[in-house]
Amino acid sequence: MAKKDKNLENGSARRQSFGMMVFTRLFGFGPKKELSFAEEEALQSPGRMVLQNFLHKRTAMFGLVVFLLIFAFVMIGPIFMPIDLGYADASQANIAPGLNMMKVPSELKKTGVADIAVGPNYSIGVDSEGEMYIWGYTRITDTIDMSDIPDEVQEADIVLIAAGTDHAVALAEDGELYFWGNDRLGQANYSSQRGLVSALAGGAENIKQLEASNQFSAIVTTDGELYLWGNDYNADIEFRSEEKLPEGSTATPKQYQGNVEKVALTDFAYIVLLKDGTVAYTGFSNDSPLRSIPTELTDGSVKVVDIAATAQNVAAVDENGKIYVWGNCTHGERNVPESESIPVELYGGRYHYTALMENGDVISWGDDTFHQAEVPDSVNEADVLTVYAGCYQNYAITTDGDVLTWGLKGYLMGTDDLGRDILSRIVNGGKMTMTVGAIAVIISTIIGVVLGGLAGYFGGAVDMVTSRIAEIVYGLPFLPFALILSTVIGTKISVENRMYIIMVVLGVLSWTSTFRLVRAQIFSQGGQEYVTAAKTMGVREGSIVMRHIIPNVMSVLLVSITLSFATCMLTESTLSYMGFGIPLPTPTWGNMLTGANNSIVIQQYWWRWVFTAGIFGLCTVCINLIGDGLRDAMDPKSAER
Repeated sequence: MAKKDKNLENGSARRQSFGMMVFTRLFGFGPKKELSFAEEEALQSPGRMVLQNFLHKRTAMFGLVVFLLIFAFVMIGPIFMPIDLGYADASQANIAPGLNMMKVPSELKKTGVADIAVGPNYSIGVDSEGEMYIWGYTRITDTIDMSDIPDEVQEADIVLIAAGTDHAVALAEDGELYFWGNDRLGQANYSSQRGLVSALAGGAENIKQLEASNQFSAIVTTDGELYLWGNDYNADIEFRSEEKLPEGSTATPKQYQGNVEKVALTDFAYIVLLKDGTVAYTGFSNDSPLRSIPTELTDGSVKVVDIAATAQNVAAVDENGKIYVWGNCTHGERNVPESESIPVELYGGRYHYTALMENGDVISWGDDTFHQAEVPDSVNEADVLTVYAGCYQNYAITTDGDVLTWGLKGYLMGTDDLGRDILSRIVNGGKMTMTVGAIAVIISTIIGVVLGGLAGYFGGAVDMVTSRIAEIVYGLPFLPFALILSTVIGTKISVENRMYIIMVVLGVLSWTSTFRLVRAQIFSQGGQEYVTAAKTMGVREGSIVMRHIIPNVMSVLLVSITLSFATCMLTESTLSYMGFGIPLPTPTWGNMLTGANNSIVIQQYWWRWVFTAGIFGLCTVCINLIGDGLRDAMDPKSAER
């Protein structure tokens, strides 16, 4: 009985051992046999050896990791940073890198905000003690910096401030007006307004509103008088008597004096809210789009409680909470969101509006390029006392004295001469440059491998013909040929078709190096035993070349492809840099550097070329490091044990 039990146990053990063996062989689990050095070397495949050698090369791995990061950055980035090829904003031109446009000084928050004025890329604040603060990008021109506030302004007790495109105005408690910034176009020339001089002599309590816009400023007094001064050639702001009106004009601005409740300034004109709740355009231009005021706002059918303006249009809200928008509305300014409450105050940015609702909520609408129309939840969760808005920024002041912001913080890599974000253009331009380089390499590789394989395998007449063709193509001066082709094509084709042509031209004219490499390798492989064996077995010659010989030369070919990719990227960028590649406004790394081809940009606007050149150079170096690493890894003599 004991013997029978023992046999059963042995049989069970054998079955378990057999099952374990099958499971281990099928799935590779279980205890592994320790292999000797010779056994491990014999089992190691060439691909595995190359991979191990490559992974042990730190410079190559560094290049691979950095290149993959750049590749993912430029391929995925455009999804999150799309660009509008038609975008241009002179107010944002040549802004240096930084994210401080809404960085309110902590001292201003501590003492309490009395007023905030928002300029195109800077903001000015005044605290409850009359101290002034400025933040953001304050340089207006090469010689004018808005942060250079005059000493007399710093020493004065400021009660109202206004920030214009290129100048600022501050009103002191004693009625003194201060200016700084650009004053060459009459921005500081208010002395001709005799009524304003008299009003200021009585102190700041006589002034209700102070505003500044594009090279002109405005003041509304408590008596309902409106005064404007500045560049009247740029804006329709000149007040004239009726007898001096231009022929055909029906405007009589003087009749509104004493009845003005509020003024709203666009970049080139203004609208006034009168004390009777109506709205009027008091300029002289008969073709101004601001003249198209809704009838109910001018005939007294409804009573307007507030007005505001963006760069090109005006909005008004009546006592029932209905908002009217008129003028040039190209950024969604008429798309007023629905709300459970009614708006009581309006504020205008450059292309967006913000409204404070009766229940304390805040809404924004219009252009949302920089999230200036996306009100954070934290704002509507707080008790908002008032709002200051301008350009692309919004500031909400709570009853607790906190300052909540939303909108444009700045540009991580600055802007170019048209106000376009350098970072988003680098991302989208990199995608274009890498795509052109990759497609060109694929085309050149296919041509080079096919012709090189035929020449190296068949030899004789085939080799002679293909080699002569390769020599002719190699002898063509590439850049002059591409320049001539670009000149002939000119602007007759679209940017997309131009990109395809550049890909094809690069691929067709750059296959000769791959051809020579494949031809030489196949010559050396053609006499090997495995080729003879394949011929003996009746394998077709095309299969011998493509399925047997080419895989054996892929190691060397891979290095060539890697280096050719960098070369094609450089060539495309060279063409774009010279103005014969993909034209602006479609970005590539090459044509982005074209704008930096002058001493002024190099010296004063360094960010316009440093970041583009840096990422392009880093990408090219990384590709070359990968190619060198692959070449060393595929060389058996360099393999380290």
